[in-house]
Amino acid sequence: MAEAERIIGTPDTPDAARPGQDGPGGNTAPGRRSGAEGARADGTAAGPTAAKGPAEPAGPDGATADPAGTSSRAGEPRAAGEAPAAADRPRRGRRIAVLFSVAAFAYALDLVSKLIVVARLENHAPVRILGGWLQLEAYRNPGAAFSFGEAYTVIFTVIAAAVIAVITRLARKLYSLPWAIALGLLLGGALGNLTDRIFRAPGVFEGAVVDFIAPKHFAVFNLADSAIVCGGILIVLLSFRGLDPDGTVHRD
Repeated sequence: MAEAERIIGTPDTPDAARPGQDGPGGNTAPGRRSGAEGARADGTAAGPTAAKGPAEPAGPDGATADPAGTSSRAGEPRAAGEAPAAADRPRRGRRIAVLFSVAAFAYALDLVSKLIVVARLENHAPVRILGGWLQLEAYRNPGAAFSFGEAYTVIFTVIAAAVIAVITRLARKLYSLPWAIALGLLLGGALGNLTDRIFRAPGVFEGAVVDFIAPKHFAVFNLADSAIVCGGILIVLLSFRGLDPDGTVHRD
């Protein structure tokens, strides 16, 4: 009997390793992973949900491509037709703050200068500067900038109010810093002259604007007129460059 058992052969131990089970010494049998199924050595899940696609490629200069195929880069103007991202909203708020800060500064400077001119120069001899090439004298102007259109005071008042309304509405989609400065100059200048139209003689909406800057061989104007002209020139330059108020750039 012993010889027959020796010939047939029996397992050395009753717990001999079977196919697909852990063998002696803790080694994993072929086709089976040790530990909980789907667990990795570092403790992270190894199931299908753990698989991820390749990382989003970074474009040149740190630009990251989005699923739509467009790219965004902080501080750069957007291409025409591209919708502003949520990250651009704080930037729009800063541009609006710049617009109204520039407008407030221009308006305050114009208002203070006119108060000083009325108090010190009206009914007085003009002050000559630069050998007579520039002089300061108080002048009441019922017309537009540079004494143009004196018979249309009410019309210019309405135009100034319309300009203020348009600029305020345009501020809601403002993302460009140069445009914020330009529109701020326009807004401050329009508010300065509109204040004169409303509160100065001869009456509401017919008031004469206080002008006092008189270069030789040139019309008399004030700081509000200067702000309007500077803002207008800046807008023309921005338009030639193809930059819109919302930050988009048109390349023709």
